[in-house]
Amino acid sequence: MRMLAYGVAADAVDEYIKIGGTTASECLRRFCKGIIHLYEPVYLRAPTQDDLQRILRVSEMRGFPGMIGSIDCMHWEWKNCPTAWEGQFTRGDKGTTTVILEAVATYDLWIWHAFFGCPGTLNDINVLDRSPVFDDVEQGNTPKVNFFVNQRPYNMAYYLADGIYPSYPTFVKSIRLPQSEPDKLFAKYQEGCRKDIERAFGVLQARFKIIREPARLWDINDLALIMRSCIILNNMIVEDERDIYAQNWTDYDQSEASESSTPESFSTEVLPAFANHVRARSVMRDSNVHHELQADLVKHIWEKFGIFHD
Repeated sequence: MRMLAYGVAADAVDEYIKIGGTTASECLRRFCKGIIHLYEPVYLRAPTQDDLQRILRVSEMRGFPGMIGSIDCMHWEWKNCPTAWEGQFTRGDKGTTTVILEAVATYDLWIWHAFFGCPGTLNDINVLDRSPVFDDVEQGNTPKVNFFVNQRPYNMAYYLADGIYPSYPTFVKSIRLPQSEPDKLFAKYQEGCRKDIERAFGVLQARFKIIREPARLWDINDLALIMRSCIILNNMIVEDERDIYAQNWTDYDQSEASESSTPESFSTEVLPAFANHVRARSVMRDSNVHHELQADLVKHIWEKFGIFHD
């Protein structure tokens, strides 16, 4: 626990534990494997029906109906990267070897998806091509979310993302150089809500210093064990402190309900297996739906929050 929380070296604890550095490293590996084996099915899983209803309800109050989280990538510096791998793991803008974590987080800093191990030379699009984040969607194993934006029906939940991600219906990006007042207000709210994933990365690094500092292990599989176990422990803490977030959003929900007598409702149903896998991929990558959804969200946020805009 001291190695995870404070990032100390393996041989820094031998004075009071009376074990060598290699033994301490092996204990760390077994501890992380035990956490993953016992708690990964509960604390690092896809959202259930109840989870989706709670996430969608909060997202609607924030002005983004149908949004189920924010997606982004984080680089973890790898100090002891093998020399033969330095070329593919060296990040060009910083000149250091890094390993990439792709994650999806919600408003309460719960990390629902984690994909770790890509070389630091890749960008977010390359990581997305390798990521299993949309595998269940393409196979029809995820709930179908039905919602309305600007009186137009949609049936596919989406993530908030930055500008590098492709124009898919599953991503809502900000508007670069907005000119009109509705576009400026949309960009403000989108960038504000998308900070959830940045906050999740910051809190994860603050709680586990071993992730904030350069990794000193030699095997990338050991780094993956540490990353996944730290995310699971982080979600445990989030679950323990979730009542604080729930109370804040409950108070906000009650104030919103007093102003509107018709709260937004969402329909979620589990889809049967897709008969045509190619068709599912094309629907999920339809750029026209992406632009329609973004335009409808601009109008929706302007109608919802425009009166408070200076």
